[in-house]
Amino acid sequence: MVAVLFTALLLFDALRALIELLLGHWYLAVAATLTPAGLVAGWLRWKAIVRRRQAERLAHLRLDLVQDIDKLSPTVFEYAICDLMIRDGIEAVRVGGADDKAADVIGRDRNGRVIVVQCKHTLTGAKVAAKVIYQVNGTAQHAHGADVAIVVTNGSFTRNAAEYAAKVGIHLIDRDALRDWAQRGVALHELLKLSPVRRGWSGQRGRLRWHRRSWRMAGAADRARKRSLRRRPSTHG
Repeated sequence: MVAVLFTALLLFDALRALIELLLGHWYLAVAATLTPAGLVAGWLRWKAIVRRRQAERLAHLRLDLVQDIDKLSPTVFEYAICDLMIRDGIEAVRVGGADDKAADVIGRDRNGRVIVVQCKHTLTGAKVAAKVIYQVNGTAQHAHGADVAIVVTNGSFTRNAAEYAAKVGIHLIDRDALRDWAQRGVALHELLKLSPVRRGWSGQRGRLRWHRRSWRMAGAADRARKRSLRRRPSTHG
């Protein structure tokens, strides 16, 4: 009991000495208060400088589809897509790897939208199958909080993949669109025709931005066929 009282008295004396010191030297209290805030402000300022220098360094980035992109490994392709997003003013980071939950690059644009990208590099001109779109649709919003979901490839997509992406609102960037983005310098927002106003992505109400004329024609033909079926008179009594 005596030891407890003695410890309490020591703590009380120490606290009183600290209060007297701060009251007698008020500038120490101000410094103690401002130092953490200053550190945070400095870190945020440095982060902004790094982002700006990255964007400046990549401002004129152009990647030739045949000479550059086709020769990349899948991992380096992910880094290249990340750099293209940074070039276009998107704060992006490569996250691909084991257990990446169908996301290789995640970014945030100036409007605060979270952009999740799945990259599929091919050396044989292969087509990306619908199962990739299923995976992205299942994780982009729930696991990564995506407002915009994208699958990009230097190849192409199967018809089933394109149709399902159109249904769930996932943007597809195929070889032709990648050439516009990487080689010709078209900004991602312009390429996908993203609205300047942030809108949450809905897996059921979204619409695919077509990048292949043949897909647009196929979609128009399918809609015309459905209209003709609705107008056909019933044969039932």
